[in-house]
Amino acid sequence: MQTLSNLSPKAGSTRERKRIGRGQGSGRGKTATRGHKGYKSRSGSGVKPGFEGGQMPLQRRLPKRGFNNNFRKEFAIVSLKDLERFEAGTKIDRHVLIEAGLVSSRDKRVKILANGEISKSLTVSVDKVSGSARQKIEAAGGAVEEK
Repeated sequence: MQTLSNLSPKAGSTRERKRIGRGQGSGRGKTATRGHKGYKSRSGSGVKPGFEGGQMPLQRRLPKRGFNNNFRKEFAIVSLKDLERFEAGTKIDRHVLIEAGLVSSRDKRVKILANGEISKSLTVSVDKVSGSARQKIEAAGGAVEEK
């Protein structure tokens, strides 16, 4: 009886891979199917991605656009409504937000935005807090500490 544990390919339907460059007796020795001389016969050869045979490649033909600031500071965004899940009196920092799954551990900086409302008094200690979020947290009896 045929089961998953004893499946195998039909006899003669598969064959071993032909290993190249293993001596004359292998049938693929000496030049190892690369032919004689020429660019593609050398080790390390092969056209690079984007190479168009000497024609100016597409990525160089297209104009550069915009400005990329290498020194930009990226923030993980957390809304006020997401902070409602914490108990009153909790000190909220980056590590607490990571444990709660609101911020990834790869995120370096955290910013609190005033999306939604907050009714509990919390102590928030993050990198940045928007002005309206600060007002809402303090109106609910909480405190804000910016690093």
